[in-house]
Amino acid sequence: MKKLLIVAAALAAIGAHAQSYPSKPISIVVPFTAGGPTDRVARDLAEAMRKPLGGVSIIIDNVAGAGSSIGSNKVAKAAPDGYTLLVNHIAMGTMPSLLRNMPFKVESDFEYVGMINDVPMTLIGRPTLPAQNYKDLSGWIAQNKGKINLGNAGIGSASHLCGLLFQNAVATDMTTVPYKGTAPAMTDLMGGQIDLMCDQTTNTTQQIEGKKVIAYAVTTSKPLTTPALKSLPTLQESGLKGFEVTIWHGIYAPKGTPADVLAKLNTALKAALKDPDFIKKQEALGAVVVTDKRVEPAEHKKFVAAEIAKWSPVIKAAGVYAD
Repeated sequence: MKKLLIVAAALAAIGAHAQSYPSKPISIVVPFTAGGPTDRVARDLAEAMRKPLGGVSIIIDNVAGAGSSIGSNKVAKAAPDGYTLLVNHIAMGTMPSLLRNMPFKVESDFEYVGMINDVPMTLIGRPTLPAQNYKDLSGWIAQNKGKINLGNAGIGSASHLCGLLFQNAVATDMTTVPYKGTAPAMTDLMGGQIDLMCDQTTNTTQQIEGKKVIAYAVTTSKPLTTPALKSLPTLQESGLKGFEVTIWHGIYAPKGTPADVLAKLNTALKAALKDPDFIKKQEALGAVVVTDKRVEPAEHKKFVAAEIAKWSPVIKAAGVYAD
């Protein structure tokens, strides 16, 4: 009888927690530096989720490093109460192949809340490059083999993955220059310290509009409709057949987070993805808000599993690993 009472009390406490959730500020961990594309998506999402979560404060916690694994691990090890969440991108599908010593398991140490958006990427260059279009860039690459610096936001970042595929596609090894985040990489690209970078439209659109970098192409199968990017060709139509990279973002909670809390978070996510202001902000950056079944937890989990299977052979073939 005593054990039954203890179990009943525990269940009652969980139920009360779910009914009162959220009763204090929520922290969203972004496993990259502030100012980068994932940070921007997370901040816009936090603002859009505040109202459907009763106006609670949502704080962004930037915990960068080790291909997003440090911040992701912080959430995996956090209390499963719904107050510590993770917003991450395609790294959830690539970390299992990129990192030798994973302190957590992507598929089993998180509860999947849902997917946020799809983000195209752009191939951009320093403003002083003599090539003004992709045809000229292709010739410049051929003439400068062994001298080209290709920047990225760190091992496992979206720009790193796109850079790997680009080097393979043009059959040219470049000096890879990893940074601690997109912002410092972009600063050096604009300053001419590196030559090229392939990064998300969420981070490159404003720089392209301001003519602070040269834009050569987009990584989608079809041209984009965003005003600042609609004139850019795709890399496929520029001659790199089959080249397509789209980055995505999702939101996650620690394993064991109560089902009722997860349901509230998913409902808030769906409301945010229909928020006109959020949609407008994402569209302005070239991102496409998810409207399909991947917004559902189970479907997003299936999608991530498929991404792990997709990227594993690519990463292994490139021989790139991080401890």
